[in-house]
Amino acid sequence: MEDRVYFSDQFFSSGKTDIYNGEKEKIGTLDHKSAFSSGINIEDILGETVIEAGFGFFSNKWTIKRGEVELGFVKNALSFFTKKYRYFKDGQEYEIESPVMSKEYTIFNSAREEVAAFRKVSGFFQTAAFELTNHTDLFEADELIAVIMGVNAIEKRNNSASGAGTP
Repeated sequence: MEDRVYFSDQFFSSGKTDIYNGEKEKIGTLDHKSAFSSGINIEDILGETVIEAGFGFFSNKWTIKRGEVELGFVKNALSFFTKKYRYFKDGQEYEIESPVMSKEYTIFNSAREEVAAFRKVSGFFQTAAFELTNHTDLFEADELIAVIMGVNAIEKRNNSASGAGTP
């Protein structure tokens, strides 16, 4: 099984963008709820919210929920020569890695097998668009989109924090 999905971030972090499959058919919507929060909703083709994700109050943990059920959470992981994040789900830990200057990320299971990959396919003076390739049936595409948006939100938060102290 290998599925490809395409979606984009919002430049001002509010509003809706469409989610497409590899055949360029709309399969859902990514709703950036507000310009003042990083939370998102993922809606199915009928406009029903199927995933909610965001940071908790004073938390660095990006939590992903389907209805009232928490699916998992994404956290930053300490690393010196790569960008690393971890997704915790059902007692399992998935590692998300990218070389420092790269826009390509790989998601590994605990046996270091690649379960999914995503990459930013644009982003200079325009919103970042993502291509997700799911190699397994462990995750549905909407959950992986929420994981990717969590990584993106953590990176935005880290970038704004690192730039806050410079004149």
